[in-house]
Amino acid sequence: MREAGKRSVGLALAAVGRARMTTVDGSFGATLRSLFAREAGHRTGFLWLPTALGLGILLYFAAREEPALWAGPAVALAALPFAVLLRGAGRVVAIAFLFVMLGFAGATVRTALMASPMLDREVFGMVSGFVETVDILQTRQRATLRVTAIEGVAQAALPYRVRIGLAGRSGVEPGSFLTIRARLMPPSEPALPGGYDFRREAFFRATGGVGYAIGAATPATAPAPAPLDLRALAAIDRWRNSLTMRIATAIGAEPGALAAALITGKRGLIPEPTNDDLRASGLYHIVSISGLHMVLAAGVMFWSLRALFAAFPGIALRYPIKKYAAVGAMFGATAYCIFSGSEVATVRSLVMTLVMLGAILFDRPALAMRNLAISAILVLLVEPEALLGPSFQMSFAAVGCLIAANRVWQDWRTGQPEREHGATRRAGMKLLMAFLAIGATTLVATLATAPFSAHHFHRLNPLGLIGNALGIPLVSLVVMPCAVAGTLLVPFGLDGIVWAIMGEGVRGVLIVATWVASFENASITTAHVHGIGFALLVLALLVFIGFRTILRAAALVPIVIAIPFLRSPALPDIVVNQDGRTALVRAQDGRYRLLAVGAPKRFTLSQWLPALDDAREPGAASLREGTRCDKSGCVGHLVDGRSVALVIDRASLREDCQRADIVISNLPSIAACTRQGHRLLDKTHFDRYGATLIHSRSSSEWKTQTTLDPTIDRPWRKKVAAIERPAPGRPASTQTPQRPERLDDDPALLPQPKSGNQ
Repeated sequence: MREAGKRSVGLALAAVGRARMTTVDGSFGATLRSLFAREAGHRTGFLWLPTALGLGILLYFAAREEPALWAGPAVALAALPFAVLLRGAGRVVAIAFLFVMLGFAGATVRTALMASPMLDREVFGMVSGFVETVDILQTRQRATLRVTAIEGVAQAALPYRVRIGLAGRSGVEPGSFLTIRARLMPPSEPALPGGYDFRREAFFRATGGVGYAIGAATPATAPAPAPLDLRALAAIDRWRNSLTMRIATAIGAEPGALAAALITGKRGLIPEPTNDDLRASGLYHIVSISGLHMVLAAGVMFWSLRALFAAFPGIALRYPIKKYAAVGAMFGATAYCIFSGSEVATVRSLVMTLVMLGAILFDRPALAMRNLAISAILVLLVEPEALLGPSFQMSFAAVGCLIAANRVWQDWRTGQPEREHGATRRAGMKLLMAFLAIGATTLVATLATAPFSAHHFHRLNPLGLIGNALGIPLVSLVVMPCAVAGTLLVPFGLDGIVWAIMGEGVRGVLIVATWVASFENASITTAHVHGIGFALLVLALLVFIGFRTILRAAALVPIVIAIPFLRSPALPDIVVNQDGRTALVRAQDGRYRLLAVGAPKRFTLSQWLPALDDAREPGAASLREGTRCDKSGCVGHLVDGRSVALVIDRASLREDCQRADIVISNLPSIAACTRQGHRLLDKTHFDRYGATLIHSRSSSEWKTQTTLDPTIDRPWRKKVAAIERPAPGRPASTQTPQRPERLDDDPALLPQPKSGNQ
């Protein structure tokens, strides 16, 4: 009887538990459905369309072979009826799939339109072409030529453009036709596996070669008139260079160089120490003409025109002067974009600005998440490759998080009671809130862009909050208004006083940058953030931006999951560049040592060291400690004492192959390099696999990562022989002529990743 009672109580408790669980599940499900219904009411589903578009673009770039041109459009066309006819959840899935395929198709078409030959070898000879643009650097110039002929290169293999460094101030003008003896090289592959891909960037700029001039440039007679678009680009560039020199001369020194860059986008005159200070203080984003410049320039134009119209009551009372001012600002912003060179970051910012100004014409909120989504869709459809660059990622992440954070703030304020304050207290509160807003804006933007900064540049600037809080008010209130006014006054010759005022504002910004950069740990190196951890952080940003209700708190979930994946990865024991002439080896103290004959390649080292969580500068003397170098090569030692020889002289190769445990050489292998237990990386390896990371904590452990893969065939990839990798230690049989040292590590010759984060 007692046992039966116990069973009855147990069954009753189980029934109650199931009922409670059902209630909890039902309550949770009802709450979730209610939240999604509210999200639908806010129409936040539209905000996820750029994400679907971006996913399709990522799928395209992840392909190992170039997809068929018809594949993406055909599938997108097939998905269109389902997106139109289906209802409910089915329609949501169909629309998402449609945008994924639109992204895939758009990237495929964009690649086909931009395809042009790229050099596959180094070329010495005469180069002829029209000068499109000329960049003025501190001690020299850099010209972009639209090529008509290259000695030794067939007409069908001619690159559309090449970039050539010119010694000194050669007097070359945009629009002229030149013949130059030059050394040209293929655009550089990534310095590290997974690093910034200069070659892909050059492909989408139709730049098939980089190099430098040997001797003076010679004006020549063009075989045909210059194309109309080239004449227009050249005229704009001449004006840009003229204004750059005018501003730099009027203000002088570093402030003049920075002031000119803020207006014309010509950054070549800024000294590298100044760039370092701006980076460390978190203010480097002001150098790249992007969102901050475009918003400030368009804002100054908008408010100036509106104030001008308001000064005439007959106009202000009869016409929509706000819309007129918006139209004027749209034309002004477009002109500013064209004048500043129409670089990728600038065009992207222009699209966003035009959408927001256009919203004013239709009586919609100018700064809304929906407008940001429209801007992202337009940019990704026109330039799908921008998705992979830091500029797109950082600018949209920063602006999206700022809008979302502002919405959170506004929602919170809505529920707060109004408090009465006196006039003095109200003025003080407004001033305090203005400074707090600057600090909060900087904090949000810094947190939003931190994953991308760590991923692309391997650096974090924790004191950027201070730098931006002190520097941005000067840029907003002094520098940019003077920039607009000075540019408008140039034709009248009345700009001198304006440049003087602007110069004082820029000096203030540089004082802030230098002061913040002087603090310890103003700039912190961080090992490469990639893979699952990076993807989860990006997902957290998307959730925070893409939802309007409490669902955005779900962004905390991927952040928590990402924490274990953000630990520093295992660092390689050896790093070798793509031509086998420079290497870093981890010594017994765990720090890297440099193996390089002569002066090291600073640009390559500036990419390697931060990615390897090494805070030293490329010229640090400690990089050479414990190594021996002469004109034939260098020798260093790993943690376990094994010797590593880097050899560039054939006469020394035989001796080093007999003595060293690991040999790195840009030369073809020889018969002497065949002993047991010996590891060899020779010219054949680097021609096939490019820059190489080696994990080898013992003689039996040997794992490599490379920047090139013979099985990947994409239009921008270097074409390499698709053959099996030789076994480690076995000499390659292919004998090819020695290739001279690559010089395209010069940052002046390479397209630079932008970091416009506002």
